[in-house]
Amino acid sequence: AIFVVLMLVTPAIPQDEDYHDFADQRDLFLGIPNTLNVLSNIPFLFVGLAGLILCHYKNYFRLCSQGELWSWTLFYAGVTAVGVGSSYYHLYPNDATLVWDRLPMTIAFTSIVAIFIIERVDDRAGTKSLAPLVIAGALSILYWSFFDDLRPYAVIQFVPCIVIPVMAIVIPPMYTHSSYWLWAAGFYLLAKVEEAADKPIYRWTHDIVSGHTLKHLCAAMVPVFLTLMLAKRTIEPDRVSLLQMWKISWREHGS
Repeated sequence: AIFVVLMLVTPAIPQDEDYHDFADQRDLFLGIPNTLNVLSNIPFLFVGLAGLILCHYKNYFRLCSQGELWSWTLFYAGVTAVGVGSSYYHLYPNDATLVWDRLPMTIAFTSIVAIFIIERVDDRAGTKSLAPLVIAGALSILYWSFFDDLRPYAVIQFVPCIVIPVMAIVIPPMYTHSSYWLWAAGFYLLAKVEEAADKPIYRWTHDIVSGHTLKHLCAAMVPVFLTLMLAKRTIEPDRVSLLQMWKISWREHGS
């Protein structure tokens, strides 16, 4: 209902054609255009493939339900596809190729939302939400592609950026090492800042590296931290939220 109201009361957001005008357009070697913006996507490919393998190798991540397995599998599939799709886009930057950059990202975003519902709210509800969420993400890309309106995609991308850190802090976790979610969110926020400062960063570094290249590297740290979390975590026996833990810590240090 909130989404429908937003669509009714807010104007369409068309794709800015200047978006494709990146600061660093150098062909540094091997005849690869926009070399660093292309190659900086390689970490997504490696982390995504590693995550896919570990999800299914003797249950290395000790996932407790099929819903978790499906959701994390889709997340890592999305991350892997980002490595391919974003590289393809940066070889030929235009609206048509941008679809293949953004579509995998929506798979990753929406899978993470389902994972949070499974872990923090209800396993069954989260599992049932996975397919509708992923489909909604894909439809947001199709809507933008056909109608040149980024509003649905903006909701898919930015709502999880707000909701997930809040849920990570407020809702008691099923597993330990919840702080890794906040590290991941922090790196994603830093990536968005670097994306916005693409050209200034390129100037500040004397044309060594652009903000967009750094954005790729920081964004790739999100699945890195989540993979470390999955490898280290165990079932949380006390199910105490980060907020409660911080309150206890403040009281102890204040007394």
